[in-house]
Amino acid sequence: MVDIYSPAVLNRVVQDLKTTYRPPFLLGRYFNETSVSNQEEIFFDVLTGKPRLAPFCSPLVEGKIVRSQGYATKSFKPAYIKDKRVFEDGKPVRRPAGSPISGPLDAMAVRQINLATESEDQLGMLERRQEWMAAQILRTGTVTVSGEGYPTTVVDFGRDAALSVTLTSTARWNDSAPDPLGNLETWAGLIRDKSGANAVDVVMAQNVWNSFRSNDDVKDLLSRLLNLSERTQVDIGPDAQKLGYTEKGKVGDYNITIYHDQYTDDAGDTQPFLPDDYLMMVGQIEGVRHYGQIKDEKAGFQALDYFQKSWTVEDPAARFLMLQSAPLVVPYRVNACLAAKVQ
Repeated sequence: MVDIYSPAVLNRVVQDLKTTYRPPFLLGRYFNETSVSNQEEIFFDVLTGKPRLAPFCSPLVEGKIVRSQGYATKSFKPAYIKDKRVFEDGKPVRRPAGSPISGPLDAMAVRQINLATESEDQLGMLERRQEWMAAQILRTGTVTVSGEGYPTTVVDFGRDAALSVTLTSTARWNDSAPDPLGNLETWAGLIRDKSGANAVDVVMAQNVWNSFRSNDDVKDLLSRLLNLSERTQVDIGPDAQKLGYTEKGKVGDYNITIYHDQYTDDAGDTQPFLPDDYLMMVGQIEGVRHYGQIKDEKAGFQALDYFQKSWTVEDPAARFLMLQSAPLVVPYRVNACLAAKVQ
């Protein structure tokens, strides 16, 4: 009989879940590459080079040595994630609404269902933690990591200070003299100057979108784009509204998205990943999800993005399930994103 709790089987369970599980918005869109390390520390390069011209010279003289494009190598020992759970016998098993109510399932069938359910939740929590990292990085250029037995550490990716913008006075989008379309063009130019990348996406909090779509210049642009004088927002199709975000369409050169996903903090309070009043402009940041070494002999100290194991204790009799990971989300071109507090 197959041991459903062996690491190999547990790994397959989560891998199967990944085929149907949609990653959170920021993580799936901007950090869709994975890198694992066989060391506790994660090493990554931050691009620092500037656009250069090839040197002229006579074909009769020796070639000029050109230095490689600049970058800075940084390292970080990520905080460890250990999601540990106990299986509870007698716990209700979910079934699809409207499906027949059959006789009671045997204990092992219940355990298999609970195993898939708990594994799915562990995977979701791991990805939400990385989504939280991505949101912090795109908004501030840094991420603060802290936890039990882990000193609070600020990982600063070195984003240019000019890419953190705060509008004041009447220039705020909910005030008397806003210029949101002009702001977007100015900020896109700033991203090009600092990184060479083009701003592609504008990700807004809900209240920022409300102010944006209410602006007369935006209304005029949208009505001309759609040839509908009464229309004040981009048309959205049936698939435009996703869990955690809503795609509003294209305005000029930019894809506009309302980002309204939330998480529960350590105090049990619900928090938005993107606070009210903020927007983020994002280009080609070359985001990568890095993972440090799994510090567990059962995992063979391998370089893995996660590792699950299960074990029992005799008295009181119980079975535990644990997922371990050492993640860090890294933007290799950090100056390809900008955040603005617009009201």
